[in-house]
Amino acid sequence: MLRRVKATLAALAAASALTLVVEVPVASAYNPITPTDANRTIVLNGHNLTVDKLVAIARYGAKVQLSQAARQRSLNAYYLLLEGSREGVPIYFFNRGTGAGRQNVIFTGDPLSTEVTSTSPTCPTSGVQCSNQQFLLERQLATFQNGTRGGLGPEVNDEEIVRAMIAERVNTISYEAATPQVTQMLIDLLNRDVTPVVESRGSPGEGDLPQMGNVEATMVGGGQAYYHGVKMPASQALAEAGLKPLQNQPAQFEAPGAPFAADDAAVTSTNAFTMGQAALLVYDGQRMLNWQDLIYAMELDGMNSSVTPIAAPVQSNRPFPWLNADAARLLDQISGSYLFQLDQLSSTGVPFRIIQDPESLRALSERNGSAWEAWNQLKQDLTLQMNSSDHNPAVTPGWSPSSSRELNTPWFLQYYVKGGPDDSACVGPGVGGTGCQHGYILSNANWDPYPIDNEIEALTNALANIAVNDDMVPLRFENTFFTVIAANDPSLPASQIANSAPGAADYTLADLLAEIQLLQNPVPAQGNSIISNVEDLQAEGRIKVSRARLMVDDLVWLLGQDLLTATRWMDIRQIQGQTLGLPRSFGAGPTAAWDAFRQVVPWQAATRPDVPPGQLAYDFLQANAASAFYPPAVNPPIASQNGTVAFKRLSGAIHRARAKTYRFRSGRARSVRTFLLGQASVARAAKDH
Repeated sequence: MLRRVKATLAALAAASALTLVVEVPVASAYNPITPTDANRTIVLNGHNLTVDKLVAIARYGAKVQLSQAARQRSLNAYYLLLEGSREGVPIYFFNRGTGAGRQNVIFTGDPLSTEVTSTSPTCPTSGVQCSNQQFLLERQLATFQNGTRGGLGPEVNDEEIVRAMIAERVNTISYEAATPQVTQMLIDLLNRDVTPVVESRGSPGEGDLPQMGNVEATMVGGGQAYYHGVKMPASQALAEAGLKPLQNQPAQFEAPGAPFAADDAAVTSTNAFTMGQAALLVYDGQRMLNWQDLIYAMELDGMNSSVTPIAAPVQSNRPFPWLNADAARLLDQISGSYLFQLDQLSSTGVPFRIIQDPESLRALSERNGSAWEAWNQLKQDLTLQMNSSDHNPAVTPGWSPSSSRELNTPWFLQYYVKGGPDDSACVGPGVGGTGCQHGYILSNANWDPYPIDNEIEALTNALANIAVNDDMVPLRFENTFFTVIAANDPSLPASQIANSAPGAADYTLADLLAEIQLLQNPVPAQGNSIISNVEDLQAEGRIKVSRARLMVDDLVWLLGQDLLTATRWMDIRQIQGQTLGLPRSFGAGPTAAWDAFRQVVPWQAATRPDVPPGQLAYDFLQANAASAFYPPAVNPPIASQNGTVAFKRLSGAIHRARAKTYRFRSGRARSVRTFLLGQASVARAAKDH
């Protein structure tokens, strides 16, 4: 693939009832990370990178090491690459060109040769013939330096995104033919907190080449970078971090300098920009879905709900594992709640509690469970993606003509590297224990980011469908057909209602749902015949993942509205129960979250902060994990949850909630959303009220 300089942006479908104004990407304040895990070191080996580990590195500043076995695997690929050229094997992105120039011969023979012959290439600096070694050193350095001109702004304003991209590439570069100097420099950028300035646009999603090209520029001191969150020339950032640019680092065995050989290919031929953000999506999506479940349980308490839809016999009639597991989690969360008692009865002995809740409340566990299933599928496949090579070409030491039937045919044998006379540096078992001295170097389509991109959009769609429920449920609390009593029912003591905390705001609910519906629109399938018709597919992963991350953020805002309503009605039900002489409990988890939120938004207050209650609710949800109040939420729901803990064990989380919420609000600038809006090409709905 050639470095892409244009991105094909997908247009949003305009809703006929709305006037649409497209957001223009604008630069916003830089968000440095808070390195709370700076004393932790994570050892990567190309197989064990998880979403949690990547987030620890990207968001919380954990250090990185690459295992010796992973380093050797990359070296074996590097040695095979050099030997392949010596044997005359045509190698895409190395001794042959890229994209439309894939048939062009760049150089021939030994990459390490210092001889100048009649067939030697022309060096880019001097413009005269030079040795292969000098040619590759100059060519690669010029390519790395040119990385400052790749992509299109605005720059990525969120340090964790760039760190996520680099961390993902550190793990997968263990499969690529990179010099050891380049591999170590990627690690050093993370560990020394040097974060390259990266342009956010310019990748059509079939390889995030421009973004990784920006990283390359920093590695040789070009362009700008951040050091401990302060922007400066990249050369200065490297110096202050105690690092030398690649071209000033000493030679190593068969790596006479760096960048060298096919280092540009090894660094840039990847979808790491999209996949790093996908990991942040999975992490934040899990936190949001955990709150989704807990707030749903609180809404059941507040509605005085009939909880028959989540009962085991009902669930067994439709045994979808994730739906059943979510229902089991909800039953566990409300264990001990008054909802399992008859509660208030009429004079004829008929329960005042209605037999069936509104559909939006009744069906929420089905939609939550479905969202969990989509989330889990994305997480599983993303984990596989982050521990595999998405590079072209595939440099595969250890494979031989006997390894697979197609490999012993004339077409494939032209790409077979037999191995040199001295392969002592190439160590470790290959496929079937045959060694790593030989192998194949094959052009491929591993850079195509599917199925991950499909699953990102599937999760976006699943989240949009629970957003509809989240929007509807607070409105159902305004209808006494469902609640039986009104929030200001005359039977309730007026003194306890007069200065009560607010519920959801109708206008806010409507506006958030409109934005979510726009985000739900899929990115149209893209096919533009760029690079002389060679690269004619574009996945637009950066747009898809930005939309999904915005969807998660919008849902946290929407859940804040549900939290306001749920806690308001939990207070009302408690007061109603006291008036009727019916003690009402809500379950340990819902009670703990309710008590904690009341530290931030008190039930009774003559005056309240000049801050939208929804902002306080959003800050509370972002600052406090649902698992603090329902510990089993550390993990996704499982059918046999049974993880309820005693309420007294949750008291610490309750007391810490207020301080954590205000620290979040007064912390770093929350301009991440501004950046994501620009990335997702989100259209705003302008409505006259």
